[in-house]
Amino acid sequence: MSSSPSPPQADRGVLRRVVFISAAAAMGGFLFGYDSAVINGAVTGIQKHFDVGNSETAFVVAIALLGSAAGAVAAGQLADRFGRVRTMVLAATLFAISGIGSMFPPSIGVLGLWRVVGGIAIGIASVIAPTYIAEVAPTVYRGRLASLQQLAIVLGITVSQLVNWALNQGAGGESTDELGGIQAWQWMLGVEAVPALIYGAMALTIPESPRFLIAARREKQARRVLEEIEGPSVDLDARVSEIRAVLDTSHKPRLKDLLGGRFGLLPIVWIGIGASVFQQFVGINVIFYYSSFLWQSVGIDESNSLLISLSTSTINVIGTVVAIVLVDRIGRKPLALAGSAGMAFALGLAAWAFSFRQGTGDSATLDNAHAVVALVAAHLFVLCFAFSWGVVVWVLLGEMFPNRIRALALSVAASAQWIANWAITVTFPDLSDWNLSATYVIYAAFALLSIPFVAFCIKETKGRALEDMG
Repeated sequence: MSSSPSPPQADRGVLRRVVFISAAAAMGGFLFGYDSAVINGAVTGIQKHFDVGNSETAFVVAIALLGSAAGAVAAGQLADRFGRVRTMVLAATLFAISGIGSMFPPSIGVLGLWRVVGGIAIGIASVIAPTYIAEVAPTVYRGRLASLQQLAIVLGITVSQLVNWALNQGAGGESTDELGGIQAWQWMLGVEAVPALIYGAMALTIPESPRFLIAARREKQARRVLEEIEGPSVDLDARVSEIRAVLDTSHKPRLKDLLGGRFGLLPIVWIGIGASVFQQFVGINVIFYYSSFLWQSVGIDESNSLLISLSTSTINVIGTVVAIVLVDRIGRKPLALAGSAGMAFALGLAAWAFSFRQGTGDSATLDNAHAVVALVAAHLFVLCFAFSWGVVVWVLLGEMFPNRIRALALSVAASAQWIANWAITVTFPDLSDWNLSATYVIYAAFALLSIPFVAFCIKETKGRALEDMG
């Protein structure tokens, strides 16, 4: 009697391998989230250590996002030239170098340069992970495996806030206090090298994308990978022929393919850009980049501010899991509309609470009752964003464009998202000094405007084949 496993067992073995491969690639998303949010705990220490104001601090926080835009643009070319796995290793290396460099900056300007290096790594990771997962995941599991990327991002954000809080506590409650002869904020930035090295090591254990291998005329290796990720029963000749046929007939879109319509670009491209901009203009990354600074600006001490950052990050994870469960069940538009309404209410509530702030700068305070309202509003805002726009926008951007322009249109929309993120990040400290309540009124206005945008501009993509988009 044969000792070969039954088909279901073999399928489970293949699935376990594919899940591990996808999780290893999604570590790039973990670092994406970790690097994006780790600066939150270090902001106060950077300000005190270098004796700089809000404008210089905002520049250092936001400059990484410009690096991210550059990294996202370069990622596709790097992946096509050197392979997906080598590009992951490159991103991991840049993450590690950025972390160590940021740990010992001689000046605020040099810290900014290391932030750019980390930003480039973020941009590369934001593109290469979903690309690789889509290329190795079996069709039946693709949606769930692709969601690992977004889950990894929010887990990275949460872990960074947990590490920041632990280091702050270990150093004595202030980010400028020393731990082992090094200030806490320096440890916060430097610890990123640890998950970066883990990411690089995991990337070296996974196979190259069969699509890249076939494009590079390495068919023998591609066959081995296809058998590994699709099982021994796969018709290798048919799969290789299918992939080669797609590669040979693929049209590489050019910028002129996006042109048309009344305002230069095709209407569907403008809708993608609009979705990306609205996702950022509600101010979500103020919570993840500046929450420590935000809560200290209303009189909450640094240690408790970091604890609040950890709790909002946990809520972010919960909301993301809810979105992953619901997005294919109830659709993209209902989630986005519900999230927009919830965000508008929560941001309006926060604006009202912050209007009772007394004083400015380090002497600012907020009475207990309104501080509680602001805290509840912030957590509600993060929850509403996480179960809706945090996941839905990325799902839509991957689905809404016609096949012939999908890759380029997605790149343009993602670039718009990085630029919008940069605009919000660089302006918040000065806006909060001007009028924190009015700043949140602006974010609430964008949340309100996103409701008619979704209702009239977004088409439901649930259950539609990609070939039907247009």
